Amino acid sequence: MASPGWAVALMLFQLFHSGTSSPVFTKIPSHPPEIALPFPNVSLVPSPITPGESTQSVLCPLKISPSTVVVRFGDPVKANCSIQRMGYFGIGWEVPLNPPNFTSQGFVVWSVEKMTDWTIKPVCFALSEQGGPCYSNLTLIVYKPPDRVSITFLNHSESLFEGTLQCHITEVAPAENVLVTFYRGETVLAQMHLNTSSEKKPVTQSFTLNIVFSKEDTEAQYWCEAKLELGPEGPQHLPVMASQRLFAPQLSCPVELKVTEGERFPCEVTGNPEPSVTWFKNGQIVVPPSHLNKKDAGNYTIQAKGLFPKNFTVEVKILPATGTANSCCGHFLLLVLLTQMITHV
Repeated sequence: MASPGWAVALMLFQLFHSGTSSPVFTKIPSHPPEIALPFPNVSLVPSPITPGESTQSVLCPLKISPSTVVVRFGDPVKANCSIQRMGYFGIGWEVPLNPPNFTSQGFVVWSVEKMTDWTIKPVCFALSEQGGPCYSNLTLIVYKPPDRVSITFLNHSESLFEGTLQCHITEVAPAENVLVTFYRGETVLAQMHLNTSSEKKPVTQSFTLNIVFSKEDTEAQYWCEAKLELGPEGPQHLPVMASQRLFAPQLSCPVELKVTEGERFPCEVTGNPEPSVTWFKNGQIVVPPSHLNKKDAGNYTIQAKGLFPKNFTVEVKILPATGTANSCCGHFLLLVLLTQMITHV
């Protein structure tokens, strides 16, 4: 325990260095608070406490309000520290970002316009006339939503209907507060935390989930989302960031297709990831026509390889264009007129 005369020594030290008739308290830069005095045997160190007792409740009657602060990186933050009983002649904050002056008043406010420190640990401390200083920590959580959330399918086996979903979270903090959820359609497949990380700065992290799916599951969409769980002190409506949705190849036209001659071929195959598509007609690989004519009628087989393999069959029927039908009718009427004129000659 510190010598009872350390407080007097501190005041004399401040007096001689201030050049005034009364002591002036300045910032005290350490944790636990400790000041280099001209008396080697005098130091500011916390007093010992009995096991089971807290520094705050027994020896340190400091109150920090709010006791927990959750702030987005770059946003302002403010906290007040006050002393709850007599016997303490000064109070201050030990914090590297915009520390307020040590004061003899009963409270001191720490305020920052822009939080730019990921690992900051603010400490409020008070100096007493007997028993040494005490201190109390402010719980401060600095967070940042992810820049991007994406999903991929790894080690995908088309024949065995099993694989690994990977959810990739880019630049999020703190990692230990991230909850990742995997979905099949709107059904939750799994939820997981990154419990092993204590990193406070933004990290990029991947979460994986091994799954086995049935044939019916190939029609579903797969996706993931990332959510920061910041407790009751944090924002209650923080947006949840979701990935894109993975889905098997889909055909954009009916399997029985009637198209007017000359029109654009409306069949496309979509999917995520983008599928590899091969068209067949009469067993031969063909390039799907951009505009249809009579020779394009027939049955087409489409092989698509994407999230899951899919085969489609489309029967294409070509209808005559309106202009073509009128032309045929005109030629027929002209032929009839010519025939009648020759007959009457």
